[in-house]
Amino acid sequence: MLRFPVAAGTFYEKDAPRLKKQVAALLKETGEKIKAKAVIAPHAGYVYSGAVAGEVFSSVVIPDIIIFIGPNHTGRGRPVAVMADGEWRTPLGDVRINGPVADEIIKNSRYAENDMLAHDAEHSIEVMLPIIQELKRSFTIVPVALGTHDLGSLKDTAESIAGAVKNRDVLIAASTDFTHYESAESARKKDALVIEAIEKMDPEAMAAVVGRHDISMCGMAAVYTALHAALILGAKDARILRYTNSGETSGDFSSVVGYAGGIIT
Repeated sequence: MLRFPVAAGTFYEKDAPRLKKQVAALLKETGEKIKAKAVIAPHAGYVYSGAVAGEVFSSVVIPDIIIFIGPNHTGRGRPVAVMADGEWRTPLGDVRINGPVADEIIKNSRYAENDMLAHDAEHSIEVMLPIIQELKRSFTIVPVALGTHDLGSLKDTAESIAGAVKNRDVLIAASTDFTHYESAESARKKDALVIEAIEKMDPEAMAAVVGRHDISMCGMAAVYTALHAALILGAKDARILRYTNSGETSGDFSSVVGYAGGIIT
């Protein structure tokens, strides 16, 4: 089963040589790589948030297995949708799904289901792949799309992920943008509250602050799940590496989207 790209030519370059050049400009020389349990990265067009995602993935060791957790913007498919077999195509090549790990996540969970429909037209995981393909030649993935904010379902998913990867060398990658379509000042203030909860390693506080302040963080569920899974796996620290907003590219600071990237170790 082959999943074709839906964001090539819009969120990032469609032509492979041009895409390689585009991604190379996003990567950052960071010296010694960090062994992370999870990362947080944005999923907007590369001109807006690619440098944040590039810095995040440049900073960590990329293992052979990556569990991607992203929001389901389309509303299609199951609430906790794991694509359990096949390959994902980008202009830089095909990336194979790790079937055994995907199957174990589904088996361990009350909510996760094998579902490709949720991934067909969803960009939030796809846009991360070319960046990682430039950093590591061969790796496998497990794509998880979340169309629910039910904390019980998310905790269950986190536990099933942690159980499936506890004896494996794996990176969990949560895909999210932060505040949408508010002034840069408003976005910065709201997003600082979310970042504070993340850096305190407190997913419950993060979910509460998003609800209390009506923060339009599309991947709250993804970050909540990744942070919970990382805590189960023994994570002790979370650090945001970079924060910016779309106004830095567009010049329009009256209505921006916030982007943050971080690592959980």
